[in-house]
Amino acid sequence: MLQPQFRPLLAGTSSFAQTVLGRTLARCYATKAATQSGSTSTTITTNKDAKAKKVTPYVRDAGMMRTYKPHTPGIRHLKRPINDHLWKGRPYLPLTFPKKGQSKGGRNHSGRITVRHRGGGHKRRIRMVDFERWTPGPHTVLRIEYDPGRSAHIALVKEEATGRKSYIVAADGMRAGDVVQSYRSGLPQDLLDSMGGVVDPGILAAKTCWRGNCLPISMIPVGTQIFCVGSRSDGKAVFCRSAGTYATIISKEEETREDGTKVMTGRFVNVRLQSGEIRRVSKDACATVGIASNIMHHYRQLGKAGRSRWLNIRPTVRGLAMNANDHPHGGGRGKSKGNRHPVSPWGTPAKGGYKTRRKSNVNKWVVTPRVRNMGVRRNKKTT
Repeated sequence: MLQPQFRPLLAGTSSFAQTVLGRTLARCYATKAATQSGSTSTTITTNKDAKAKKVTPYVRDAGMMRTYKPHTPGIRHLKRPINDHLWKGRPYLPLTFPKKGQSKGGRNHSGRITVRHRGGGHKRRIRMVDFERWTPGPHTVLRIEYDPGRSAHIALVKEEATGRKSYIVAADGMRAGDVVQSYRSGLPQDLLDSMGGVVDPGILAAKTCWRGNCLPISMIPVGTQIFCVGSRSDGKAVFCRSAGTYATIISKEEETREDGTKVMTGRFVNVRLQSGEIRRVSKDACATVGIASNIMHHYRQLGKAGRSRWLNIRPTVRGLAMNANDHPHGGGRGKSKGNRHPVSPWGTPAKGGYKTRRKSNVNKWVVTPRVRNMGVRRNKKTT
C-alpha cells in the first residue's frame, strides 16, 4: 500500500489545521508513515464502529421486523420478523417424516382436488409435535426451531430423567437452556412436601405457573394467558396453537370456604379466545402458560410471488378474468359478470346465499359467541 508523504506545512498554518490533517490521514491509512522528524511510527485506524457488530449493508432492522435494501426487486417489499435465536441446522430426524403424496397438491385419496390453490413448494418434513404432554418431570430446552408446518416455532426438549427428546410448541420468550415441566399427570411428591402436604393455590401457582409449563387448567389462576388449550380431560391441545395466539381464563366453577380458600366445585372452566368467544372446557384439560411464539408472524410480507410458490401456494385467479366455460362470472366483453350474484365456480352462492349456521342444536360449549358483523345485527325489515 502506498504510504502518505507528509510535506512540511507552511509556517502560517495554525496548529488546529495540522491536527485535523493528521487525524484525516490516520483514518485513511494503517501503514507505517514517516513523520517530519524522520522517525517511523505506526498509525492505526480507529473508527467508532470498529468494535460494533458487523451488519450486512443490505439489512435494516426496524423494531421487531427486518427489512432489506432493495438491490433486487424481490426484496423491496420483503419484511420478516427478527428471529436470530432459531436453530440454523436440520431438525431432529427421528421425530420427523417426509410429507409426500397427492395431499401436497390439495387432493384426496381418490385424486380429486378438494382444496384449490395448493401445489409445488419446497420439500417438507412433518415434525411430530407433542400436544398432550403427559410425561412428567423437568425437560430442558435444547433449541428453538422453525417448523414449515405451522406458523409458531417449536422447541426441542429433552427429559432429564431418561434423555428422551420431543417437540413442543415454543412459548414466546422461550430460549435454549430453559427448563419446563408438565404437571398434567399429577403433582410431584417433593412439591407437595414443600407445601406441607396441603395444596395451597397461591403457593402452587407461584411454583408451577411458569412460561412453557403445562398444567391442568384448574391449577392456573384466573386472568392468566395460556395457549395450546385442550377441551377434554384426556385429549390433546386444540385451541390457540398458531403464532402469537393465546386465551385468557375468565372464571371457574368454584366456591369460597370460611377460611378464605377457593375450591373447585364444578367440572368446567370458562376461557375467552382472541375472537371474543367464551368457551367452556374441562377443568382437567391441558393448557400451557404463556403466548405462542413468533408473535410478529402476521406482520410479515413475502415481497414477491415466488415466495408464495415456495410455500406451496398457487395463484388465485378471479372468476371475472376466466372464460365462460371455466366460471359463471367468465366471458363477456370487458369487466362484466352478466348481472349475476357472486357464486363459486360450481354455482353455489358465495355471499349470503345459503345459511349454514344452525339455529337448533347449537354448540353447547360456547358460552358467548364471537362478535359478528361488527356487533350490529342486520334487520331484514327496511324502515
